[in-house]
Amino acid sequence: MKRFGLVLLQTLLVLALALVYPWIARSDAWFSASFQYPWLLLGLIVVPFILWWGTAGQDHRAPRLRVGTAKPFMSGPRGLRARLRDAPGVLRAVAIALLVTAIARPVSVLRDQRGDDKGIDIVVVLDLSGSMRAVLDAKPGDLPGNIALPRGKRLTRLDTAKIVIQDFIGRRKTDRMGVVVFGKNAYVLSPPTLDYHLLTQLVSKMSLDVIDGSSTAIGDGLATAVARLRRSDAQSKVIVLLTDGDNKEGLVSPQYATELATSQGCKIYTIQIGNDDEVEVEDGVNLLGQPQYTRRRYPVNPELLKWIAKQTGGQAYIATDAKALASSMHAVLDQLEKTRFEASRSSFEDLFSFLLVPGVALVALDALLRAWLLRRFP
Repeated sequence: MKRFGLVLLQTLLVLALALVYPWIARSDAWFSASFQYPWLLLGLIVVPFILWWGTAGQDHRAPRLRVGTAKPFMSGPRGLRARLRDAPGVLRAVAIALLVTAIARPVSVLRDQRGDDKGIDIVVVLDLSGSMRAVLDAKPGDLPGNIALPRGKRLTRLDTAKIVIQDFIGRRKTDRMGVVVFGKNAYVLSPPTLDYHLLTQLVSKMSLDVIDGSSTAIGDGLATAVARLRRSDAQSKVIVLLTDGDNKEGLVSPQYATELATSQGCKIYTIQIGNDDEVEVEDGVNLLGQPQYTRRRYPVNPELLKWIAKQTGGQAYIATDAKALASSMHAVLDQLEKTRFEASRSSFEDLFSFLLVPGVALVALDALLRAWLLRRFP
């Protein structure tokens, strides 16, 4: 019974010493700590067994020699090794307790932070009319990210626009972005969001056959974008319009959509892809399975796009090749002013390392004692 009390006292003493470092390092954090994997704390059930196994259980496993009487040995002097015989078992049990608690991953909510994040609300409006299948060749290095083009593959205006938009999304940090696509009608591909990964995936899957591309409704596309920004709390709202044609159809005229944008404080940056020249358009394949091209001319209306940009305080750009398209998007990036969103965020901190350090230290001390001071024979 006396030995049990001493073992318990040693255990509490070692545990208290082991918790000095976590307490000094993060004393306040432990009061609000929670566990990411609380079910792993069931592993603490084995700690009492490990404590018994390394102390009293060790005596039961030791070899014995029967003698007539052990009374003389009871009155004999005891050395340091005899008094520390239970120390390795205590160290191991406390170490296991700390390590099990550590892998349950305690975390602490340090504080609710009110921070000002610079950012704006942006909606990219992309033309998906049939004219976007025209070829817009790119030379190596013209496209952002030095994207390697498949051999023999000629990029269309849509292919190039998708690559440039994905690069545009990748350069954002705290801006909410959305995408609207239009052909004969306009559709919301994504409302303004901070989920850039999802937005990039959606843009990469766009194709000309997902909507009716038989006409170009620029007004509808702009009006849909303005509708998505109408309830925005941002002080700066931006629409980036990429189109290669003139407004031919739609329920809303580009002029009225521009007025709506002005009333909502939206700036429109227009990027005209291509000009009025003849361009090559893929027109099936030949007998050898190779793509064949025909030449067509698609009308554009640069005056309309310049007027839209000027009325809303934006800028108008013309891109006749992939390099110019990428440069236009970068110019838009350079001109986008910043506004601030007040965001409420919780700051979390992992605490497992503060338990891991003393746990590993106790394991090392246990091994050192067994190998050096308390080694046993045979």
